[in-house]
Amino acid sequence: MPKAITKPPRRTAFIGALNRSLTLGRKLGLMAEPDLTRQAMMDRAAETTGLSDFGDDSFVEPLDRLLDSLHRDARLNVAGEFTADKQIDKVLKDRLWAQQWFAENPEILTRALPRPIAIVGPMRSGTTRMHRLLASDHRLSHLRAFETISPVPWPGFVPGDPSTDHRPQLARRIQRIARLANPRTLNIHPTGPYETEEELGLLVNSFWGMKHEAQWMVKTYGRWCEDADGRPAYAQMARLLKLIGWSQQSSSLKPWILKTPQHMIDIKALLATFPDARMIFTHRDPLALVGSAASLAWNQTIIYSDQADARELGREWLRKTRLQIDRMRSARKLIPAERMIDIHYEDMERDWEGAMRRVYRFLGMDIEPALPAMRAYVKRSRLLKRHPHRYSLAEFKLTPEQVMDEMQDYVDSFGITVEPKLRRRAG
Repeated sequence: MPKAITKPPRRTAFIGALNRSLTLGRKLGLMAEPDLTRQAMMDRAAETTGLSDFGDDSFVEPLDRLLDSLHRDARLNVAGEFTADKQIDKVLKDRLWAQQWFAENPEILTRALPRPIAIVGPMRSGTTRMHRLLASDHRLSHLRAFETISPVPWPGFVPGDPSTDHRPQLARRIQRIARLANPRTLNIHPTGPYETEEELGLLVNSFWGMKHEAQWMVKTYGRWCEDADGRPAYAQMARLLKLIGWSQQSSSLKPWILKTPQHMIDIKALLATFPDARMIFTHRDPLALVGSAASLAWNQTIIYSDQADARELGREWLRKTRLQIDRMRSARKLIPAERMIDIHYEDMERDWEGAMRRVYRFLGMDIEPALPAMRAYVKRSRLLKRHPHRYSLAEFKLTPEQVMDEMQDYVDSFGITVEPKLRRRAG
């Protein structure tokens, strides 16, 4: 039996070396301290691209709130400041290029997005497995990792000519650096440039959502997002889905598979944007949900800050998981029963094929044509995830009792099994 984990992991030596080299570069005048102010960053992106149209200005307030929280809350190290500057600069340039593609190819925005399938569940509830199984079906459309990292093709891209698309190469470089910075992050969520991936980057294009909170300590930004209107970010996500479908040269009649934990917070915005969406809700033992989500956030946060606090982070992700569940339960009242289905993590663990047959009956589709590809994915996924994700509540100074005090009503309402071994291991 593996030894109980009571302390969160440390980051790799790579980040310490990067911090030292970037600090030395600043001292020697080889590189400037990044100017993390909105207008300066927008001006620089415009100058680099030679473009000036960022699209509608709904992204401005989220960006302002994010930058303020980076300054106020995040306690970034030098590598964190460098990374924040590069990430925000990339999003701003993507917005400029997106507007150029829309202007030059107006047919993009006329593409249909019929009856998408939205996988909605708390972070770490099995949404990735469900997403990748469905993406094995050639009758459905999905994003690949390089497309969520870079939703917008670069200038010079020609649809149907992969040799003109440099985004997969960028994705490889980013994932290589991520593995150096903390290999555990890719063990927790295995991926590759062409692997099926969620539309997180399409929401980041509007500086929106939990991706920022799982990476940086940006509490004031996160609290603001929870009460702000997500519909503009989802409208931009829809525009980018049309751009990606056009760049893939795929049929606009194929339904998209959507999946990101942000939908738990923003189901109303999701439904406003995709009123005919069909919803697959995933559920999991909350002891596993909270511990796994906190571990994922911790393993990213320690890259960018030297002052991450495990107890603070654990409490925040317990609160965030509770909020996701509250928002989901409230929004379900707006969805007709025939347009939603509940799938439990343990059912997928025990008999994924039987659970997927239930999903396909709900969708009104024949599963048989998709089963060979699904079975191949299951075999491949075992190779992708050679190193299991190990975590505990104790790492984050949480107890099973604290979690169940918050989550018992969720367990009771959805008939979720709480495993006794997790209760013991979590403590």
